[in-house]
Amino acid sequence: MNVENSINSGDLSHIIFITGGTKSGKSEYAEHLAKEIKKLSYVALSKNNPKDKEWQEKINLHRKRRPKEWILIETTDLINTLSKEDGPLLIDSIGGFVMENIEREQKEWVTKMHSLIGLLKKRKSITFIVGEQVGWSLVSEYKIGNTYIERIGELQKKITKISKDNWLAINGRAIKIDEISFEIPT
Repeated sequence: MNVENSINSGDLSHIIFITGGTKSGKSEYAEHLAKEIKKLSYVALSKNNPKDKEWQEKINLHRKRRPKEWILIETTDLINTLSKEDGPLLIDSIGGFVMENIEREQKEWVTKMHSLIGLLKKRKSITFIVGEQVGWSLVSEYKIGNTYIERIGELQKKITKISKDNWLAINGRAIKIDEISFEIPT
């Protein structure tokens, strides 16, 4: 796929959304699509936690895969980052935004979510967004788990609606879901 040509077609946005479950290949596929983009900033949405060895190993794997010329932005403040950055971005992953806002009341969450969607819609540069699919399995016995599942589902539905291309990564394969699906009327 030639990403540079696809973003000049005048569609909805310059957003390419790649979603999938854990270990599905979604980050690798986003990185593959973005590899041709010059001056790309990689937005890693997570907190650095040196005490969590498994998380550090996962972060190190991501770091090793990325081209050295990509600019790394490690943050939990996606709204501020989007307000300042106008060049090409790869955001990995949108679940970090949900987690950063997980304890907000519903009304405040909705306001944050709409702010994020507004900033994404205004972007002129290509933006790759990686998102995790959850809720296909067990229902959490904890309120925070169910809040996460509901919020990420709601947010990703909104991102899908404004994205030029939508991909589903599953078992190391990528499916362009726009070509085999239709939008559910709401």
